[in-house]
Amino acid sequence: SIIYITIKNQKQIEVLIMDLLKLAKQYENEIVKEIQSLVQIPSVLEETNLQDAPFGEGIRDSLRYTLELGKKLGFDTLNVDDLAGHIEFGQGEEILGILCHVDVVPADGEWNMQKFGGEIVEGKIYGRGTSDDKGPTICGLYAMKLLKDLGFVPNKKVRLIIGTDEETAWRGISHYLAKQPKPHLGFSPDADFPLIYGEKGIMSLDLVCENNDANLKSFVAGSRYNVVAPIATAEFTKDIDTKLKKENNKYTAYGKSAHAMEPDNGINAAVLLAKELYQHTTNNLVRFICDGLTNSRMKDLGLDKSIEPMGPLTMNLGIVRIDEATSRAGLNFRYPHGFDSEKFIQQLQEKCLPYNITVEVKENKGPHFVDPKQPIVQELHKAYIEITGDDKTPIKTIGGGTYARALDNAVAYGALFPGERELAHEPDEYISIESAIKATAIIANAIYKLTK
Repeated sequence: SIIYITIKNQKQIEVLIMDLLKLAKQYENEIVKEIQSLVQIPSVLEETNLQDAPFGEGIRDSLRYTLELGKKLGFDTLNVDDLAGHIEFGQGEEILGILCHVDVVPADGEWNMQKFGGEIVEGKIYGRGTSDDKGPTICGLYAMKLLKDLGFVPNKKVRLIIGTDEETAWRGISHYLAKQPKPHLGFSPDADFPLIYGEKGIMSLDLVCENNDANLKSFVAGSRYNVVAPIATAEFTKDIDTKLKKENNKYTAYGKSAHAMEPDNGINAAVLLAKELYQHTTNNLVRFICDGLTNSRMKDLGLDKSIEPMGPLTMNLGIVRIDEATSRAGLNFRYPHGFDSEKFIQQLQEKCLPYNITVEVKENKGPHFVDPKQPIVQELHKAYIEITGDDKTPIKTIGGGTYARALDNAVAYGALFPGERELAHEPDEYISIESAIKATAIIANAIYKLTK
């Protein structure tokens, strides 16, 4: 059973902070149970007309569950119109934001575990959202609980801010920040340890043209810009000769889903299908995919670019929709600090002209960069090192995008550890129980350092 301690002496608290990992271990059963419970609420975006659930009842219920848990643990909570909310403790004028989200991407692909089961196998909790970002959200909450039970009173308001639309359009966090004060500093446990001080720009474009092939009735692949398409299916009016799985005149290719921040971790079924159909269709979009979009670094079109420290431009073909009249492909780009995205769009449009394809910009968020010399980076890195002893793994930049970019002075911070496999947006997503406990201790140490 957990031993709840109330200590008012600052020196006593500092002594106990040095043993945070052991203290966090006392909360293991609770942390595991709550991660399981939250994962068991499917919270994939559904656009609805429900006033209290515009993103779907699953997302709303996940938000309410987390806020109610925070209330049960003794914190003040706020639900902002069922679009976002926060769990708070501490005092002072400044706000430290811990930015999380409870929406998840679709559980596409072939799973060996239950997609929303929260099963425990060999010390790992499986299910969509376990690592992105429901598991880390619970870790952040119990980090606050641990400090509260120690009697620590932060000199800032610590707010665990919970968003609901992170995987798509960020409407939840945008609504929250329009209604509530913007935190002065913060971090998002939605990436990697030791720390992410820079995130690439994120741009989504649609390629649009007519379907100029009367024999191609349909081509359907993917559901999100930020996920590698795991399945692609095409239907023809006549039989064609391919190696693809065939049912009547429908042809299917199978790939492997992955996060769009590194498309090469997956296998794009849309690209596989397009290659197989190249000799059997005159459709301009299919032919452009084969001629220009088979390489995630845009080398096919000569538009590749790499700028340190963030590295290369990457591209994910996330969505393809072709019917008897129109053809549309959704592309997701991650681009480095210093990259001219407007010039790139113009260059891409020029490459598309021979195919009668038009480029439409759907989203373009610039890169996020915090100088590694800034105090928040230094303090968070120390907090990680003190718990893990790992002073060798460097801090870095990534192609992913987190809520850290919603604040000027914020970084991504955990909860994936060095050497662990990245399974966000992939089948059989999991969080290690050992890692969850360690992440809880690190986040608690981080809160302490930033608010003591």
